[in-house]
Parts: sequence; C-alpha cells; structure tokens
Amino acid sequence: MQFKNEKSAFAFAGHGFRDIATQTTFSGTTITMHATIWHNPDCGTSRKTLAILQETPGVTVEIIEYRKHPFTRAKLEQLFKDAGLTPREALRTRGSPAEELGLIDGASADRILDHMIEHPILVERPFVETDKGVRLCRPQEKVLELL
Repeated sequence: MQFKNEKSAFAFAGHGFRDIATQTTFSGTTITMHATIWHNPDCGTSRKTLAILQETPGVTVEIIEYRKHPFTRAKLEQLFKDAGLTPREALRTRGSPAEELGLIDGASADRILDHMIEHPILVERPFVETDKGVRLCRPQEKVLELL
C-alpha cells in the first residue's frame, strides 16, 4: 500500500494571507475534504469565504443558499452546538428584522430559533462545516481553522 501526504501552498488573491492545504494520497487515490457552506450571495464575507473554499486544493464544496433552502430547526441547533454558539450569538442584528421582532433584549433561545426558521436572514453568516467542525466564518479567515 502506498500512502503519502502532499502539501500545497495557495494564496487568496488580494487578502495577503497564505496557508497550506494538505491532500492525502492512499494507493494512488487523492482523498479530498468536503465542506458545506450556508451561503448568502449578497454578503461580501460569505462570498469571500466561498472563494477561499473554492480556491483551496483538495476541497469539494457544497453550497446551500439558505434563503432559498431554509434551515431546519434541528440543523440550526446542530450547527450552533458544534460551533459553540448560542442562538443569541448567531443572531444577525444588522440588516435584519431582529429588533422589530423583539429579539435583541430578553428573547429566549427557543424564541430566537423559531424566528430564525421563519426568517433565515436572522442567522449570521456564513456557517461552514467540514470533518474538522463548524465555524461561523466572520471574518472569512476563520474558515482556515476548518481546512
């Protein structure tokens, strides 16, 4: 059996950082990492995070536009738990109806989750999940912790 690790450098254009992505080859087959991004194409941070994922060698990306394909309550609970966040910490307050809905002060986690299901724009973005875990990728460089 043949096994080797290959490291390849990449640079994300215009952002001045470099990282090393690792691909593992086992018996001539390259094993890739799978990443899922809950994406809002209108969000600059989400677009930049997606670009990092797409430009990283060995990463396959599943893109879920969560405004078109909303979260289930179970998925949100799992993402928040795995990212170490509460619903309040994952609540998007800027550019959302959070204040109008009374979610800024004193709302319970259950109430926030209920409204997040009804109004996906209330969920801060982007969330990324890989075999290494889940992160709310703000700033976009947080995604590197998952690669």
